[in-house]
Amino acid sequence: MKFILGTKEEMTQFFTDDGKCVAATLINAGPVTVTDVKTKERDGYDAVQLGYGTQLAKRIKKPQQGALKTLGNFRWLREFRPKQGVPEVKIGDIVTVSTFAVGEKVTASGVTKGKGFQGVVKRHGFHGGPRSHGQKHSEREPGSIGATGPQKVLKGTRMAGRMGGDRVTVKNLKVLAVDSTNNLLLVSGAIPGRRGTLVEIGA
Repeated sequence: MKFILGTKEEMTQFFTDDGKCVAATLINAGPVTVTDVKTKERDGYDAVQLGYGTQLAKRIKKPQQGALKTLGNFRWLREFRPKQGVPEVKIGDIVTVSTFAVGEKVTASGVTKGKGFQGVVKRHGFHGGPRSHGQKHSEREPGSIGATGPQKVLKGTRMAGRMGGDRVTVKNLKVLAVDSTNNLLLVSGAIPGRRGTLVEIGA
């Protein structure tokens, strides 16, 4: 299993060899350091922990400083759980974008843009009320939200509220280009988040 961390840079266009224009996302990926290898015998599950980015040492908690020791002051620590067993990696190994190949299918996860408190039209795609029959101010209202029998609003009813800021995973994205010199990865399609959002990529 292949895995790497990166930050979303921007969306762009990529022209394939047969002249097709494909929407793509540019990711500044790696290099990342293997900070821990968890095993089923010691931790109860198999996983590989990666560290990416840098930050001031004073912003890192003391227990993490002791665990990382001389590996570095990482901004992000994330774990990847392989499907079958633990890959043959050890603490201190460096993972770069060169591990990915053009044409490979990958899965990307990130946190979507936060949009604050939004109404039902933007949040859920409601159409709003009609403008006829004396309804003057109901263009973007949710309409009826209750039920006569239970006499309460049922759980899960779609209403206005906080929108965005959710973790989203996008599967079957194609690697279009790999730039090992500048640590760049070009992936087809859109990846959730703004510029600078942490993206987890696995294959």
